[in-house]
Amino acid sequence: MLTLEFVPYSEIANLSSVGRIRKLLNLAKEEKIVVLQGRLKKEEEAELIKATMEEINKEFKGIELAVIYPNDSEEKKNLFSALKLKFINAIVGDSQGLTIIGPASIVKEIKKDPHKIQIYTSNSSRKSTSNKKSRRKR
Repeated sequence: MLTLEFVPYSEIANLSSVGRIRKLLNLAKEEKIVVLQGRLKKEEEAELIKATMEEINKEFKGIELAVIYPNDSEEKKNLFSALKLKFINAIVGDSQGLTIIGPASIVKEIKKDPHKIQIYTSNSSRKSTSNKKSRRKR
């Protein structure tokens, strides 16, 4: 079964950087695809990847990560739109955008373009192994 977990930015806003990374990494380790309202700081993204690399083992294969920014290049073309985006970013900060984090055992690829995002998944090897064991017992 595929599990998506939506995490509102307010749920991680008051956590330390380490707390944010731990929370998101633990959800991915539970084989959930996390849809985070907002985004991490660049340094936090780097630390998330570093922490993930340190925890890779037979059961946990790592993560796939994609960040979607709401302001695409079309809006930056005119001066008024660019100023409007800077003002909005100053007010809402990191809660703007969308971050998707999924375990590499389930999420094989995340493709994005200006109009859509596609997440390609496969069955988790750990879950399919446990399903085979439960079928044998019957």
